[in-house]
Amino acid sequence: MSESMDSRKAAILRAVVDEYVKDAEPVGSSHLARISGIQVSSATIRNEMNILEHDGYLTQPHTSAGRIPTDKGYRYYVDTFVSESENSDVMQFRSIEEFFTKAHGALAEMFSDTSRLLTKLTNYAAVVTGPSPESKLIRSIQLISLDTKKVLLLMVDSKGVVEKKTLELSEEVDESALEMASNYLTKKFRGAPLGTLVEMESSGNLRLDNLCMESLGALRELRGEAESVYIEGAANVANAFDAVDTVRRVLATLEQHFLVVSLIRDVLSKGQKVAIGSELGIEPLAECSVVVSPYVVEGERVGSIGLVGPTRMNYPKVLAAVNLVSAGLGKRLSEG
Repeated sequence: MSESMDSRKAAILRAVVDEYVKDAEPVGSSHLARISGIQVSSATIRNEMNILEHDGYLTQPHTSAGRIPTDKGYRYYVDTFVSESENSDVMQFRSIEEFFTKAHGALAEMFSDTSRLLTKLTNYAAVVTGPSPESKLIRSIQLISLDTKKVLLLMVDSKGVVEKKTLELSEEVDESALEMASNYLTKKFRGAPLGTLVEMESSGNLRLDNLCMESLGALRELRGEAESVYIEGAANVANAFDAVDTVRRVLATLEQHFLVVSLIRDVLSKGQKVAIGSELGIEPLAECSVVVSPYVVEGERVGSIGLVGPTRMNYPKVLAAVNLVSAGLGKRLSEG
């Protein structure tokens, strides 16, 4: 929790953050005296800004007379002024609601579309992580003929979420063989976590065993997709920075999906929704912030949604977008 600050300094810090986020220019005392509504002279504001700088909330780029927020300044701003429930952008809310009303298709497609929606709303890099395979318990497995050697595998989990995989078989099969394999696989794996599928013993029927083995391979691919991370808009984050080496480091880090997933889990494990700059503990992202929210299906956290952007981001808007999208995705998945 941020340390206490008197109301005038807090108002000045808030105004500096708002102005810097808006214009990307260091903020001077005379500018604040004109626009902030703080009823004191520019000399008084300058004195207060000096104290805020001394206390680590602001810093002064050597080329400018103005100040910009530090990570500590952004942290105080987020903890003090950004409300979880704040959502003044009604149109944003409507567009998210409309998106999930129309959303359908395979799980992977929905996650990918959700990450695209979030990056479109915020212009930052959006991250959606799928449920862990351990959280997905198999309810039923069904094989449907698409062609003589092409089959659609449908896996329904315990929450009613359907995942699909098309597989090409090594030999032709008829409807009765598919029905037999569907019943056998469902009986064998009902209640098993998708993440624990192993080889199965022989049934004594060679054709059935071959079909089940190929289906098991497709189920393992679904398991891999369940662990997936969907990242959109990495280039948008790059556009927020002027320094080429910063851009290169940020992009290289975002390409390491395992690192991004670990980062989001780490932020959530600390009970946070926002991690700023040095708090991330990843040097290439020292000029970035991460805003995250888990999505909940039937009362259980199954995955997460996050945004990666510059520390100079519009925190109220971004937090509202992440909260609304995570709630929308959770609700959509709960409906099946």
